Amino acid sequence: MAAVTDIGIDLGTASIIVYAKGRGIVMKEPSLVAFDRDANKIVAFGSEAEQLLDNPHGNLMAIRPLKEGVISSYIITEKMLQYYIRRAIGHRYLLKPRIVVCIPSGVTEVERRAVEQASYQAGARDVFIVREPVAAAMGAGIDVMRASGSLIVNVGGGITEIAVISMADLVVSQTLKEGGDSFDEAIIRYARDIYGLYIDKTTAEKIKKTVGSVAESDEDGNGQPLERIEVQGRDIDAGFPRRVSFTQAQVREALSDPFRRIVDGIRSVIERTPPDLTGDIAERGIVLTGGGAMVSGLRKAVQKSTGIRTILAENPETACAEGTGLYIANMASLEPARAGFFRR
Repeated sequence: MAAVTDIGIDLGTASIIVYAKGRGIVMKEPSLVAFDRDANKIVAFGSEAEQLLDNPHGNLMAIRPLKEGVISSYIITEKMLQYYIRRAIGHRYLLKPRIVVCIPSGVTEVERRAVEQASYQAGARDVFIVREPVAAAMGAGIDVMRASGSLIVNVGGGITEIAVISMADLVVSQTLKEGGDSFDEAIIRYARDIYGLYIDKTTAEKIKKTVGSVAESDEDGNGQPLERIEVQGRDIDAGFPRRVSFTQAQVREALSDPFRRIVDGIRSVIERTPPDLTGDIAERGIVLTGGGAMVSGLRKAVQKSTGIRTILAENPETACAEGTGLYIANMASLEPARAGFFRR
């Protein structure tokens, strides 16, 4: 009989990351589907879909089945989960796998059940739903079973989850509709308002990664961003291609609003945290996870704005997926204390 591989999934708005027991992270793909409108069927998932859509055909459309961290298209999400689960474990198994999926803490019961049902339909034997901040904290090396308080800020593609965790429970939490996508959209708006130029999301993301910073200088080991980048867009009035330069200072200005909202959210969570746990946070600091946390200077800017030592997780982008893996490995000890987890 073939061995059964347990699977952990970080089901994100921007990407889906899969962990396989004994193998670690086995794939990271865009949460993207290419759909053929004429044939009324899915033709590709993830990076393959991205390549097809980079050279668009009239009959193909892009679908992101998750919006702001929750399922917006149940059927498409189910098909996407099936595809990645089968890729992760192959077809040579007799018993269905156990699957751990991390989802945002603010989802409704209906949304939670949608994720759970999609996982069962995708081939799971048993499904465990873990709250995203708890999975991120575990993946960042935090002992979530401790009675002391830990503040985790998970900056994803579509949302930011801010939570104080103690004994595997969320003591205080807040979900913001801010994340990596918000940073891209802020740059797109800046180009439109300041330059009268339309740029697409791919160009905005390139600007963010190349010259983007939310601090005047960054010594976080992410590499000092360049001072300037030249990009091409389309003049809104004339409709012709035009090239402009973005400076680091301009991108910092563009990102100031979404960054301020994230800091306001952190302050709000801290203000609502019980006094005995705020001392733990002051001592242990704020931990940043998620792909959006990798924006240059974010750690330094959060620390300066809150006055609390801030730490960027070692592997921020994969922390949630790695947390699901730790859940699988420690399921026996974690299951009796499931306050921070969901279960069918």
